[in-house]
Amino acid sequence: MQIKNTDYWKDKNVFVTGATGILGSWLVKKLLEDKANVTILKRDHFANSELELSGAIKKANVVHGSLEDYWTVERALNEYEIDTCFHLAAKAIVQTSNRSPLPTFEANVRGTWNLLEALRTNKLIKRIIIASSDKAYGDQKNLPYKENSSPLIGLHPYDASKSCCDLISQAYAHTYKMPIGIARCGNIYGGGDLNFNRIVPGTIKSILNNEQPIIRSDGTYVRDYFYVEDAVDAFLALAKALDKRQLWGEAFNFSPENPIAVIEVVNKILKISNSKLKSKILAEATNEIKKQYLDCSKAHKMLGWKAKTNLGDGLRKTFNWYKEFFRQN
Repeated sequence: MQIKNTDYWKDKNVFVTGATGILGSWLVKKLLEDKANVTILKRDHFANSELELSGAIKKANVVHGSLEDYWTVERALNEYEIDTCFHLAAKAIVQTSNRSPLPTFEANVRGTWNLLEALRTNKLIKRIIIASSDKAYGDQKNLPYKENSSPLIGLHPYDASKSCCDLISQAYAHTYKMPIGIARCGNIYGGGDLNFNRIVPGTIKSILNNEQPIIRSDGTYVRDYFYVEDAVDAFLALAKALDKRQLWGEAFNFSPENPIAVIEVVNKILKISNSKLKSKILAEATNEIKKQYLDCSKAHKMLGWKAKTNLGDGLRKTFNWYKEFFRQN
């Protein structure tokens, strides 16, 4: 069952990669609220990230560098006496990875093995949470994906990089008896996602600019859409569960288990915004999985975790975040 102790994170030394992204920003805010000592690895400066806008970055230790630099990672873990690591950093845009795969493999694969190798020699580490993805499963006929019966067979650059990241993490967990838990999430959305080529922030930006929302695919692609604060709860639940040695090396699916087509998501946002605009379907998407969604019964049973936010409520919160964001910027 999920641990309820509200003082759990107090004074724990937590290292977060990918902290300026949507999930990382909200996770760091929550960890700081719970009195953890947070250290982040920061490669680039994003002035409008939620981490910056919320002021949370001023309360965290910042190590400047990239995951591809092993010695920067090793130094950070040692000097800040890290006991918990959340590895969220990744090249995460599918079309960007398709255009230029090498940076994706460098960041997602080399970055992961560098971090895990540095963690392997760290005697203080007690819990390591690796952000994998539903993309790691690749394109499969049997849906929803299940952790113990769906193989990891990503065939395109981003998908393959997440399959590799996932398998490398399992190898370190099982070979070196490391306290690793792997999170395979659906499409995370919410305030603070500044990758506007993603469907939720891109649609909202178009509406607020009174422009026609663009759908790159034919609109029928099916996904799980996972509200960011629920994702934070999932990662924290998994981290706490790693106090049980029998869960080391286990992977868990996380999503609201409510798969929906892209066009339906866009229509929901249009309705929430009271917009009269109509979406424009380009049907140009290539090398993307047509349908993917997750079974989360393992997380329900073993972690006591379940998503709390329905899509309508999540999109409403997200729309309001961007409305305020664009008002101020």
